[in-house]
Amino acid sequence: MTSVAERPVRVQARLDAPLSRWLWLVKWLLAVPHLVVLAFLWLAFTVLGLVAFVAILVTGRYPRGIFDFDVGVLRWSWRVAYYAYGALGTDRYPPFRLGPEPDYPATLEVAYPEHLSRGLVLVKWWLLALPHYLVVGFFVGGGTWAVEQVGAWRFAGGLIGVLTLFAGVALLFTGRYPRGIFDLLVGMHRWVLRVAAYAALMTDAYPPFRLDPGGAEPAGPAG
Repeated sequence: MTSVAERPVRVQARLDAPLSRWLWLVKWLLAVPHLVVLAFLWLAFTVLGLVAFVAILVTGRYPRGIFDFDVGVLRWSWRVAYYAYGALGTDRYPPFRLGPEPDYPATLEVAYPEHLSRGLVLVKWWLLALPHYLVVGFFVGGGTWAVEQVGAWRFAGGLIGVLTLFAGVALLFTGRYPRGIFDLLVGMHRWVLRVAAYAALMTDAYPPFRLDPGGAEPAGPAG
C-alpha cells in the first residue's frame, strides 16, 4: 500500500451519470458566486503563503492553521473546476466550504508534513518547480503559470479547456461523457494540483513528471 509520505497529495474524482445535456452551457453563470469567493480566498492564500514561508524558514514547520486553510482553498478550487469548465464531471453544485466533502464527486487531500526543509523553501517554489510550470502552462493555457491561478483554473484555453469543450459537445449531442477524455482531464488536474501544493510549500515531495489518468489515485509509488 502507498504511504502518505510517498503520495502526500491525493486527488480523486468520480464521473457522475447521467449528466445533463445542456446544463454545462450555463455553468459559467452558475459558477460566478464561487469564483467571486475564490478570488478573495486566493488573495488570502497568497498573503498567508508569505507568512508560512517565513515560519518554515525559521522553524521548519508549516503553521497548521494556515496549512488547513490552504488545503481548503485547493479543495474548493478543485470542486469548482470539476463542476464547471475544468471537467464538467458532475452536475452536483459545489458546496461553499473549505472542509472535506467525502461524498462530493471530486476530492482532494494533502498530508500535513511534520517537518519541512528550511533550505528547499528558498528555491522549490520558483527554481525547482520551473519545469513543472512549463507543463502546467500547456495544460491550463498561457506560457506562464503561478500557483494562485489554480483558483480560477483559467476556465478557458489550454489543453484542459479544449478537452472540456469536446466533452461538453459530446454531452450535448450524445448524452454521454467520453471516458477517455475524463481520464485524461483528471490526470492533468492531478498534475496541476500536485505542483500547486509543492509550489505553495506544503510538501517537500517533488511532483512526479507523470500523467496519472483516471478518477482514482494510482496504487503504486509516487516517484
